[in-house]
Amino acid sequence: MTQERHRVVVLVRPGLLPMELGIVHRLFGQAVSAAGVPLYEVVTCTPRPGVVATDTDFTINVADGPGALENADTVIVPAAQEDYEPQERGRISAETARALARVPGGARVASICTGSFVLAAAGLLTGRRATTHWKSCEEFRALYPEIEVDADVLYTDDRGVLTSAGVASGVDLCLHMIRTDHGAEVANTVARGTVVPPHREGGQAQYIDRPVTPPEQCSTAPAREYALRNLQQPLKLAELADRASMTVRTFNRRFRQEAGLTPMQWLVQQRVHRARELLERTDLPVDRIAADAGFGTGTALRQHFHVALGVSPRAYRCTFRGADGGDPGT
Repeated sequence: MTQERHRVVVLVRPGLLPMELGIVHRLFGQAVSAAGVPLYEVVTCTPRPGVVATDTDFTINVADGPGALENADTVIVPAAQEDYEPQERGRISAETARALARVPGGARVASICTGSFVLAAAGLLTGRRATTHWKSCEEFRALYPEIEVDADVLYTDDRGVLTSAGVASGVDLCLHMIRTDHGAEVANTVARGTVVPPHREGGQAQYIDRPVTPPEQCSTAPAREYALRNLQQPLKLAELADRASMTVRTFNRRFRQEAGLTPMQWLVQQRVHRARELLERTDLPVDRIAADAGFGTGTALRQHFHVALGVSPRAYRCTFRGADGGDPGT
């Protein structure tokens, strides 16, 4: 029997930022099973079907109305030009409110950039943790004191309601959802096809002081490349600093400026990601995976895995390889 595809419905509004709509279609549209079967169906809808203005010099024609939301498994609300107009902050049109009221109770709901203002105005973020574009976070916090606003992250995922920061973090958000649904291997394949980084944790800083290193300064990139080639080794901070030809103090500061994380936070993140891939793709016992990922022991892997993902390695493996996919020791 053919398994039904997960239905992703994008709710667009006048003044749409076209890139954000393209992100959703491009990423979810590339996700396929090992047999090459598409895993998602992506549908665009609008409160009033027809021609929808964008924030550019072209329009889009959307045939589906709000009824498309009634069978959605995931609903994504991109930003629109009205989100940036002060008089519209904290308000949504009656049409948009009625459209969101048609979303099934069990559906996952997400926003890209200032689309979070729409979710907040509809009451979907009340009592939850959320983010938005860093330029709008203070206003977001003032308008919605009942929401826990985190201005320092790329995206949030709070009990099935997700928000993301600026436009590009919509890529990270979509990859996170694909990774949650189908594992790291599928998400990595989508990322490679789109030529984007396969994994940036939601907790990474959304605004990095120095994302591109000035020509006259050294970069920590050689150290990161070395670490990724040698994750199984017990890497020391001084060793990584030496690879970048810096003192430890300078390396720490420069790394945070370039990556938005401390070196050790980044290293743990990469090791967890390596462990996820091995759990999905291999039948290796957890102690071997712990060694290959650089955690040393199965106990250390379990601890870091639970902190990062909230589940054990065994539970994670069973999710993506079936109930008999893990060894008894995981």
